[in-house]
Amino acid sequence: MTDRKIRWGVLSTANIGLTKVIPAIMKSPHSQVVAIASRSAANARAAADRLGIERAYGSYEDLLADPEVDAIYNPLPNHLHVPMTLAANAAGKHVLCEKPIAITADEATQLRGARQDRLILEAFMVRFHRQWQRALEIVASGELGEVRVVRALFTYFNDDPANVRNQAGIGGGGILDIGCYPVTAGRYFFGAEPQRVVSLVERDQTFGTDRLASVIADFGAGRQLVFTVSTQLVPGQSLEIVGTKGRVEIVIPFNAPANAPTAILIDKGESFDGALARREILPRSDQYTDMAEAFALAALGQGGLPWGVEDAIRSMRVLDAITESERSGGWVKVAE
Repeated sequence: MTDRKIRWGVLSTANIGLTKVIPAIMKSPHSQVVAIASRSAANARAAADRLGIERAYGSYEDLLADPEVDAIYNPLPNHLHVPMTLAANAAGKHVLCEKPIAITADEATQLRGARQDRLILEAFMVRFHRQWQRALEIVASGELGEVRVVRALFTYFNDDPANVRNQAGIGGGGILDIGCYPVTAGRYFFGAEPQRVVSLVERDQTFGTDRLASVIADFGAGRQLVFTVSTQLVPGQSLEIVGTKGRVEIVIPFNAPANAPTAILIDKGESFDGALARREILPRSDQYTDMAEAFALAALGQGGLPWGVEDAIRSMRVLDAITESERSGGWVKVAE
């Protein structure tokens, strides 16, 4: 194992970066955060001072020109994910880009033209957490029988008109912001792509964003992903993988605490209240650190990543189909 470290630069002083991702990257043994940029030099300097980052830039372009930055974390608003990821890639940087990778699948396909000697990864940190990996092991073991249903709920309440999640023109709304997580869960646990989707969507009259969406995705062979996401309901999240002989519940599936153990439940149906379910406790783990470490090692040539641009495009095709189903009012085939 190498003792080299990937030197990270961060585009923007977005809250998710300052509070979660940057501190997590700093805990990665093979990572070092050396620079941060904002459109405001003062904001960049304040964020750098707060987190102990050496260099602060008043423009994204200046950071990308820094020869001592190896990789970029891109947590910008959705409409800037593809343009700034391509700019970073052209500057010779590896890129970890926040989800969703783009606003549409067509936009995401632009990433196929990027340099192939640099990594581009959509930042689905959940796939790096031990609780998701353990649940997948249980699915693969056959303990659940034939897995037929993945069921998810992901909700929060945000009616701030200044928040980027409530701005339709730049990729706001729940389907892109959090609907991508259940889509990822279905693809991850079925190990397949959905064939068609149908959705029921309700939009905010002021913002124009989708604030409540329920979706069924047909994976074929009797397999269904069923989920509801909302930006204006009481906060909550759940994820179940249901088979013919048992089910797995990931107790906190998407925002797993970084500093506490997590739990999954394996229920064989011996009691309807779940009292006889087996509870597995998994050690504390920061999923953002695990993702950053895997990314850094791959960038250092010490391993590969199972996901890349093509995986991100396939995810976007599902999200596109969900929105098209809202428009058409019926089932929509997912593009291949």
